[in-house]
Amino acid sequence: MPKFDSTFFARLEWPTIGLIALTYVVIGSLVWFHASLPWWVILPLGAYAACLHSSLQHEVLHGHPTRSRYINEALIFISPQLWLPYGRYRDLHLAHHNDMNLTCPVRDPESYYVLPDNWDHVAGWKKSLYRFNNTLFGRMLIGPLVSIIQFWSQEFMEMGKGRVDGSGCWFKFAISTALVLAFVHWCGMPIWQYILLIAYPSISLALVRSYCEHQAAEDVGHRTIIVEASPFWALLFLNNNLHIAHHERPSTAWYKLPEFYAAEKQRILQRNGHYLKMGYGAIFRAYLFTAKEEVAHPNLSWLKPK
Repeated sequence: MPKFDSTFFARLEWPTIGLIALTYVVIGSLVWFHASLPWWVILPLGAYAACLHSSLQHEVLHGHPTRSRYINEALIFISPQLWLPYGRYRDLHLAHHNDMNLTCPVRDPESYYVLPDNWDHVAGWKKSLYRFNNTLFGRMLIGPLVSIIQFWSQEFMEMGKGRVDGSGCWFKFAISTALVLAFVHWCGMPIWQYILLIAYPSISLALVRSYCEHQAAEDVGHRTIIVEASPFWALLFLNNNLHIAHHERPSTAWYKLPEFYAAEKQRILQRNGHYLKMGYGAIFRAYLFTAKEEVAHPNLSWLKPK
């Protein structure tokens, strides 16, 4: 159970708490008033708010906005994206923070690369699908569906083989999903409409952030990007666009990260080999229809799986 002391409320991170409340108010209002709102209002606002909620889940797994894990996880328990159990996200993302394993198809749970030996045996049609998914347009269009199919099938396959860790996360996720769908149904909004206008495009937005986050590089520091983003994207991703700064200081609150980056900018850019993009517009222009890298990871000895 959470413990309270005299400094508990003084340590609350109110900007984060306020954003959590705001995301639920926006999504709830859009669903409640859906019948009187055009789709072109529901889509951008709903997708942005649901994507922001996923960024807030990222804050929570790194220990924010209170010092109580129970309270933090209760604050973001209802997941509007309907695809990733928070507990599994927490465990896999914390494993991802082992920088020595970044981009490894075997040891990095957030890697989009495939081992070269495995790639050689992928069917032709599937290679085309993977290559399309490796463009930013493909990642946004089919990336959510590809991620859901791959992740869910792997999870249920492993649990079918007897893996018990993570089953509790799926149970909580089922409760969260049931509550969301019950509210959507109660408000009279077709569930397919909620998925197409809010849930699915919110995942597409989140995949914009992860698209360039890491690259295959032998130097550990060179694998992680800095994107100097506009306020629109910086808020949406809670400054996680300053990604190597986040990897250096994962426990730093999102609203304090820009100050750390500004103070350490030259050192950080030197460390990451100036893997820098001047805004997400530059990323869209460069990679909307052109893949950033090949799907098969470079066959380097430093990345051979153990």
